[in-house]
Amino acid sequence: MVEKLVCLDMDRVLVDHLSTWQFVYDQLGISNDESFELYNQGKLDEWDWIKLDLALIKSSFDHPITDGHLRSLMEGMPMMKGWKMLIEHLLSQGVNVAIVSGGLQKTARDIAACFPSDQPWRRRWGGIDRHTAREQSGGMDTKLHVFTNGWLASTPTESGDSLINDYGRYQVQMDGKGSIVQMLQRRLNVSKEFTASVGDSSGDIGMFRESSCAILFNPWDDKPKKHADFVIEEKNLALVLDQICESLSIPKP
Repeated sequence: MVEKLVCLDMDRVLVDHLSTWQFVYDQLGISNDESFELYNQGKLDEWDWIKLDLALIKSSFDHPITDGHLRSLMEGMPMMKGWKMLIEHLLSQGVNVAIVSGGLQKTARDIAACFPSDQPWRRRWGGIDRHTAREQSGGMDTKLHVFTNGWLASTPTESGDSLINDYGRYQVQMDGKGSIVQMLQRRLNVSKEFTASVGDSSGDIGMFRESSCAILFNPWDDKPKKHADFVIEEKNLALVLDQICESLSIPKP
């Protein structure tokens, strides 16, 4: 059997919102416009940008924020039409599925936990955390591979929850998604010919370059269009699934 791989961006692709970070800012009534502008001016690298944004979130409280509290702020995340059907069908056909996103890990892990494997949870690069596995997938690992950014928790409080660290989780570089695709291709023994990727912005061009089927979905702007094989503007992932199936010779639903 030929191994196949589909890599999915999360924000504005699986999630129907500007970003998972922005969803938290909206919940708190705050804005990261200042750090965003510094990044766009080249005065801030991504690692420091994450730290500044976490500091902004923490500063909106008059008490230390815990991992559980930050998780709770992300409840009710709006999801893109067809997200579950897309992943379910790919997995049912034996396709490897990965989430590769600069978004917050909480939502990516929630998505991944919807597709538990038959293996007990274990700590692995590209897996989910113990808390998510215990609470959402019956203690089982996920079939997906998950690479995201976000926050890190540190010292447990008396209640058993953990405080949020000042530095963040930084797995996915804005322009480095291609290297993650390459790593997955080596690990899973998948060729570029049988790799598809789905993204919405210039940050996904690296994934597009490592894929024979590069789909620009719900485009943020026109810049990535010349790097994509297909452009789908309608916010319906059923259309994405049809194109992936056609391009990678996968039976359609």
